[in-house]
Amino acid sequence: MRNIKHKILVLSGKGGVGKSTFSAQLAFALAAKSKEVGLLDIDICGPSIPKMLGLEGEEIHQSNAGWSPVYVEDNLGVMSIGFMLQNPDDAVIWRGPRKNALIKQFLKDVDWGVIDYLVVDAPPGTSDEHISIAQFLKASNVDGAIIITTPQEVSIIDVRKEINFCKKVGIPVLGVVENMSGLSQQLHKFKFFSTSPDGAQQDVTQQVLQHLPAELQNCVAQTEVFHVSKGGAEQMAKDMQVPFLGRLPLDPLLSRAAEEGRSAFGTSSSKGAEEDRSAFGSSNLKGNSKPFMPSLPALEAIIQQLMQLTEGSQNGQLESNGVQNGGLH
Repeated sequence: MRNIKHKILVLSGKGGVGKSTFSAQLAFALAAKSKEVGLLDIDICGPSIPKMLGLEGEEIHQSNAGWSPVYVEDNLGVMSIGFMLQNPDDAVIWRGPRKNALIKQFLKDVDWGVIDYLVVDAPPGTSDEHISIAQFLKASNVDGAIIITTPQEVSIIDVRKEINFCKKVGIPVLGVVENMSGLSQQLHKFKFFSTSPDGAQQDVTQQVLQHLPAELQNCVAQTEVFHVSKGGAEQMAKDMQVPFLGRLPLDPLLSRAAEEGRSAFGTSSSKGAEEDRSAFGSSNLKGNSKPFMPSLPALEAIIQQLMQLTEGSQNGQLESNGVQNGGLH
């Protein structure tokens, strides 16, 4: 662990809030900024990182230096129990001590080399795995934890517990991200239906779009999906005196990128990315190489804040500004 400059733990109080999606895209983004990155999946019973990085079916190899990560790119390595399963549908039925032993082995025996960032995707809750990873990472000067939540109170209740867990074990909280904060999508990707008095629905999408001026069809529409009470994650973060990093909307294009195991950043030659480009046109990142993704500006802003928190503002400049951030020297 001494060869790893920054260590970031990604936590959530409740499952299904998008923690692994955020971890995967954070790792992709850091690698796209020319950082040397490792992504460690310690969700022993539900490893989803191999799917989200496009690495299903890959296996771990050993050398004299230890276990070798599976590489997506030359500067992005991944380690997960998912690479050890003979069948991806196999259930991992382990008690706490065995889980803790594997986590310790991941942290001690994986040969990451000299890297800038290790992103650790943890399971939800505050179980044995969290206590183990907190103890191991605290001893190696972890930068802190990012807490992922959704806007509704049923999720935020558990996030409060997660923040208190971090405070008790001495892990700094880098900030809270409110994920699935409304649904954002360009108008021409919506379907519209008319509803008769008896409840029958008829698709009237074409009629609606025909009456909508062309310059408005690329406008982004947003609607709330979850009921937000008591101010959502931002108010909770304020009450608990931890930073609030921002909101990420539900975005079908981001979901698709995760399903296809590809980055939401930069260009891609996958079939899904090509279909997205033909449907959406120009990019909001670099030239006209990518479709507009409604969630991407917010995601970029959150990652920029994390780089500033861990490296300092002078080293966190976007690659698009002409500053290349290399690995450790």
